[in-house]
Amino acid sequence: MSTATTSFFEPASVTSSGRPVLHQAEVECHLLSSVDLEPEPTTTANSLDFPALKSGLVILTTYRLLWLPSNVTTDNSNPIAIPLSSVTHIFSTKKSIKSMFHSPRIRFQVSIHSRSVVVTLVIRGKGDIDVFLTKFWDCWRGRAWEISNDSGGGSSSGSVPASGSVSGGGLYSSDGSVRLVGVSGILRKEQEMWESTDKSLQEAFHDLNALMRKAKEMVILAEKMRQKLLSGSSSQSSSGNDEEMGSKEEMQDWLLSVGIVSPVTKESAGAMYHQQLSRQLADFVRIPLEKAGGMINLIDIYCLFNRARGTELISPEDLLQACSLWEKFDVPVMLRKFDSGVKVIQNKSHSDEEVFARIKNLVSKPEALRSGITASDAAMTLGIAPAMAKEHLLTAESKGLLCRDVSPDGFRFFINLFPEISSDDIHLVKDHGIYSMWIKSR
Repeated sequence: MSTATTSFFEPASVTSSGRPVLHQAEVECHLLSSVDLEPEPTTTANSLDFPALKSGLVILTTYRLLWLPSNVTTDNSNPIAIPLSSVTHIFSTKKSIKSMFHSPRIRFQVSIHSRSVVVTLVIRGKGDIDVFLTKFWDCWRGRAWEISNDSGGGSSSGSVPASGSVSGGGLYSSDGSVRLVGVSGILRKEQEMWESTDKSLQEAFHDLNALMRKAKEMVILAEKMRQKLLSGSSSQSSSGNDEEMGSKEEMQDWLLSVGIVSPVTKESAGAMYHQQLSRQLADFVRIPLEKAGGMINLIDIYCLFNRARGTELISPEDLLQACSLWEKFDVPVMLRKFDSGVKVIQNKSHSDEEVFARIKNLVSKPEALRSGITASDAAMTLGIAPAMAKEHLLTAESKGLLCRDVSPDGFRFFINLFPEISSDDIHLVKDHGIYSMWIKSR
C-alpha cells in the first residue's frame, strides 16, 4: 500500500483469524465482498489521489467503514479504516440505462486534515446494495461515535430526599400525598410496584431495536467491569487472599461469557455469513481452549458460543460448517474427529505425544500397575473433561501404549507389557523395565 493511502486513511487492526478488531461499543452492521475502493479524479489543490484498492471486503460498523484485503495474511494490501465522522457527504445513486451494464457504485466524500477526496465503492460481488446504502446512511446520521458510554455520575431522578422532608413517619409522605398504613398501605405499595414494573417492561419491549441497544449496553458495561477487575488484580501485591483472588477470577469468567458485542449474523454478513462466523468462532474459542487444556468438546463450544451470542443463536449445522472452513483459513485452531466419532476443537499446537507421555507416566506408577487407571484418573492428571480423557486413552490404546480391560465396572487401562516380553523366553524377566516393576507390584 502506498504512503499516500496509509497517511490519509487510518490502519485497521485484525485478529489472527482475519476478523476486524472493533472499538468499545462498536457494532458491525453490514458486509460486502469483492469491493474496489477508488478515488475520484479531481483538480482541486487540497484533494488527495490514492491508488485504488482492489477486491476487498468492506465492513460497515457504527463507527467506521473498514476495507480488508481478500486474504489478510498473504495480500500485500493492508486493512484500512475510514471513520464515519470524516464522511461529509454521501451521494445518492442515480438509476440509468448505463448503470445496468456496470457494477454498482456508491460515492461519498471524505475530509481529513483539511484534505478531501471523493471515494467510490465499486461492488463487483453479490450483495444487496440498497440495504447497504440504507444502513450506511443510518450509521452516518446516527453518529454513534459521539454518544458517551460513561455511566458514572448520578442522575437527579435517583437523588435522596431533602432533609426537610418527612421520611421516618407521620401522616404525609415526602411528595405531599397522604401516607397509607396497615393492609391498605401494603396493597397500595404492591400496586405501585407492579405498575412500575409493567411500565419498565413496556418501555423495554416497545421497540425491539431499543431492547437490543439495552442488551448491548449491558455487554459493554460487563466488558468495562472485566477490564477493571483485570487491572485491579495485576496491581495487587502477591500477599492477597487466595479465596478473594479465586472469587475475582470467577467474576472475570462470568463477565467474559456475558456476550459478544457484535455477533456475526446472516442479515449483516449476507453471503459471507459462514466465512465470517468461522473467523469469529476461531477468535472466541481461544480462551475456552486455554482453560480446557488445549482441547474442548464441540457440544460444549456450541453451548458457550450460543450463550455469548445472546438472541442471535446459531444452529448445530452452522457451527459445524463454520468449523470445517478453518482448513481454508490460517487460524490457530482446528476441528478433529476421533475414531469413536467424537468431534472436538483443539489448538494446532496441541501435541498428542506430550499427552501420551503424561498418560504413560501415570500408568507406570505402582498403584496403576496393579489396578490400572480410569478415564476419571486421566482427567485429573491431564486437567481435562473425563469424556476427552477417555478419547485420549482409546487413542493411546490404538497406538499400542495401553491395554484395555472391560468389566461391569467400566473400562480400565493398563500399560502394554507385551513389547517387553521376549518371544524366545516368555518367562524371562529383565532386571530393569516396566515388566519388572509390574511383577514387583503384584
